[in-house]
Amino acid sequence: MIHFTVETDDIHAHLFSITLKVKQPAERQRVSLPVWIPGSYLVREFSKNLQGLSASQRGRAVAIQQLDKATWELDCTAGQPIELRYQVYALDNSVRTAWLDASRGFFNGTSLFLRVNGQTGAPHQVQIKAPRGVKGWHLATGLQALKVLKANPAGFGLYQADGYDELADCPVEMGPFWSGSFKACGIPHRFVVAGTLPSFDGARLLVDAQKICEAEIRFWHPDIDKRGDKKAAKNKAPHHKPPHKDYVFMLNAVDDGYGGLEHRNSTALVCNRKDLPRQGGAGGDKAFDNGKLPEGYTTLLGLVSHEYFHTWNVKRLRPSEFASYDYGAENYTELLWFFEGFTSYYDDLLLCRAGLIDAAGYLKLLNKTINQVMQTPGRLVQSVAQSSFDAWVKYYRQDENTPNATVSYYTKGALVALCLDLTLRMGNQSTRRVANESPPRVEGHTTLDEVMRALWVRCQGGPMTEADLAAVLQTLSGRSFAAELRQWVHSTTELPLKTLLEHHGVAVHEDRAQLAQALGLRVAETGANGSIQVKTVLRGGAAEAAGFASGDEWLAFEVENPGGRSKQANAWRIHKLDDVVPIAGNASQVTAIVSRDKRLLRLPLDLPQDVVTWRLAVRDAGKLKEWLRA
Repeated sequence: MIHFTVETDDIHAHLFSITLKVKQPAERQRVSLPVWIPGSYLVREFSKNLQGLSASQRGRAVAIQQLDKATWELDCTAGQPIELRYQVYALDNSVRTAWLDASRGFFNGTSLFLRVNGQTGAPHQVQIKAPRGVKGWHLATGLQALKVLKANPAGFGLYQADGYDELADCPVEMGPFWSGSFKACGIPHRFVVAGTLPSFDGARLLVDAQKICEAEIRFWHPDIDKRGDKKAAKNKAPHHKPPHKDYVFMLNAVDDGYGGLEHRNSTALVCNRKDLPRQGGAGGDKAFDNGKLPEGYTTLLGLVSHEYFHTWNVKRLRPSEFASYDYGAENYTELLWFFEGFTSYYDDLLLCRAGLIDAAGYLKLLNKTINQVMQTPGRLVQSVAQSSFDAWVKYYRQDENTPNATVSYYTKGALVALCLDLTLRMGNQSTRRVANESPPRVEGHTTLDEVMRALWVRCQGGPMTEADLAAVLQTLSGRSFAAELRQWVHSTTELPLKTLLEHHGVAVHEDRAQLAQALGLRVAETGANGSIQVKTVLRGGAAEAAGFASGDEWLAFEVENPGGRSKQANAWRIHKLDDVVPIAGNASQVTAIVSRDKRLLRLPLDLPQDVVTWRLAVRDAGKLKEWLRA
C-alpha cells in the first residue's frame, strides 16, 4: 500500500507539504517524479518545484542519493515501512501543474506525487487535509472517497486509486468555489467554478453542459436513452456502456486565459471570466435574449465539449504507444491528428447537435478553422502525422517561424475528419444503389460517427493504431481509404474541402482578405498612440518579399500623391494596420518605414489585391441538415 498525505498550511508560501509512506519498500528503493503530464506533450520538469526531500525508517534518517533530475534512491532496508517528506512549490495558474494561494488550491498528481518504482500498480491512498485557519473551502476531485473514512461534507478526507496512473489522472480543486450538479443519461456530473463574479449564471451553465454531455454519451452509445437505461440491456461488455460512473468539471475563471486538460472522469478548464454566462439585470448578459450565444460563451462550451469527448477519445481509445505511460521521457505517436484533431472536429459539431448553435453558427466556427489552416504556410511543409510526432519539440515550443514550418494537428486534424466524414456520407458512387430501400441507400454509405463507434468496439475502448482506423473505414465503406490517408495525413497535399462542402449544401465564397493576411503578417497593435509590432512574417507573402522580419516596429509608410503634379511621396505615421488602406487608396505599392534594432529601414511593399479568404454560408439547408443533425 502506498499512502500520501497532502497538507496546505503554507498557503502564503505557495507550498504543498506531502508525506509519503511505503509499507513494503525494496532495498535501496527508488522514487521518481514525472517530467510531463499526459495530454500535454512537453517535458515540463516538475521536479524543479520539489524541495526539502527527507526520509526516515524506524525513526532514523535515511540517506538519499539523487540519480538524475527526477529520480532518487533511498538507502533503506527492504520490508520495513519508510516515510518520506517533501514540499512542492505551486504557483502555476494553468491546468497542467499546481497552484496554491489564499483564494484557491489546485494540483495534478504528476506535480505532487512521487512514483514508488516497482509499486506503481499497487493501491494508492491520499489523505487531503483542509487548510487550518481558512474557512469556506471545499474540495472536488474525480478520485473515489474511501468507504472506511469518507471525505467530510466539504470534500476533505481519504481517497483511493487503483494505482499510480489513476492517482495521477485525477486532479484536485480546492477553495470557496461555486458548485452545481446534474445528471446526463443517468450519470452524475458536478461542475465547480473558481473565480466567478456575483452575476455568474451557474444554472445556465449547468443546463448547457448537460445538453453537451447527453449528446456525447448518446454519440458513443446510441442505445442508451436519456435516463441512462440500456435498450440493449443484455449486452454487458464494458465498451458498450459509458466508461465513467461520475464526472467532475473543474473550471478556473481568470481575467485572461483559455485551455483545458482531459482526465479519465474529470477535466481541468481555464476560461476568461467575462465569457461566463451572467444573470439578467444590471451587468446581465443581454446577448442571450435573441437566442444567440455570445462568442466567448460559445468558445467556452466548445472547450467543455472538447474535453468531455476526450473521455472516450484519448483517455480510453488511445494510441497504442500510450498503452502504458513512460512518465520519465517523451512518449511519441503519429496519431495526435486523430485524437486531438477528430475531437476538435466533433467538439463544435456536437454543440450543433445538442441544439446550442444553429447551422450558420456552426459554419462560422468551421470557417474559422479552415481559414486558420489555409493561412498557415507550414501546411505545405509538414504533414499532420509529422506534426503529431513533433509535438514535443515544435507545437509546444512555438516561435515566430512556427506558422511557416508546422501545421497544427488540432486544426488540420479536424479538417481531415471533416473530409473523411463528408466523403463517407457520399457513399461509394461506383457501386449500385441498394434496391427496395426507402429512402434509397447508396451501397457503402456510412458516416464518421459510425467509424468512431466501430473503432470503440473493435479496440474495446483501449489502444488503437492507424491500421485499425484503415480497417474500419474499409469495412464500413466497402472500399480502401489508403489513398486518402496517405494524401491527407502523411503528405502535404491540399484537402478537397471546397468540393466536399459544396456537395453537402455549403456555399463557399471567396472574399478579399484583410490587410494582415494579404501581406502575410501577424502583428500586435499597442493602441491608438502606440505602434505595430511584427510578430510573424509568413512564408511567401508580400511582407517577406519586402524584407520585413519578426520583431520589426512598423512606424510609417510613404505613398505617392496621385493628385499632385510631383511624384514626391508623402509620409504617414500609423498606429494600426487599419490606417494603411484609407491613406494608400488605390496605390499598389508603398514604402514601409520600420525600426529594427533602432535603425530605420525603408522597405518597398506591394499591396496585393488577389489574396482571398473563405466565407461559408448555407446553400442547401436540406443537405446540410443531413450532415449536421445526423
